[in-house]
Amino acid sequence: MPPFTVLHVCMGNICRSPMAERMLAKAVRDRAAALVPAGGSGGGELVRSVSAGTGGWHAGEQMNPPAARQLAARGCDDADFAARKLTGEQIDGADLVLTATADQHDYVVALRPDAAGRTFVLGEFGRLLAQVDTAGLPPASADADAVHARGVALVEAAERARAGAEPLPGDDLDDPWGRGDQTFTRIGDEIQQTVEPLVAALLP
Repeated sequence: MPPFTVLHVCMGNICRSPMAERMLAKAVRDRAAALVPAGGSGGGELVRSVSAGTGGWHAGEQMNPPAARQLAARGCDDADFAARKLTGEQIDGADLVLTATADQHDYVVALRPDAAGRTFVLGEFGRLLAQVDTAGLPPASADADAVHARGVALVEAAERARAGAEPLPGDDLDDPWGRGDQTFTRIGDEIQQTVEPLVAALLP
């Protein structure tokens, strides 16, 4: 069952979703490195962070260069990345699906209606996360089983907080493709505003 798996989805899988994929992975590594010496077991891969695009135009391609530069500036890397088209099987294997926009959220849910309760627009999930009382989650520990149990409970709590409401327009991540580094920096900051609280909730 573990590790807790987060699937990031955008349109072409060369800008927003790969940035989110690698930024989440780094945040987990950094957090785990700080926790394990304090008594965590560090058992197994704690969180699997993956990404895909609703369209397959860029399948097999490397990350867009400005996205790769943005990752490098944040201490992440784009090594061994290859864009891929979203499939139902990828959704099935995810405990949490974070989309760049509401349109992509709808695409995911149309493909797999049973994933509706664990699929959120990135900014929407960040808003809802702030409403979750983490004291009610399963105990935290730096091992894969504990992180998975806590992550699943966190997603369920966010779904309860959503209470059927639609995402807000401001929850979307702008598409930075073809735009300058300043736009990519802003998108990176917006991704970080959700990724870092998520990791802090998973590994407090």
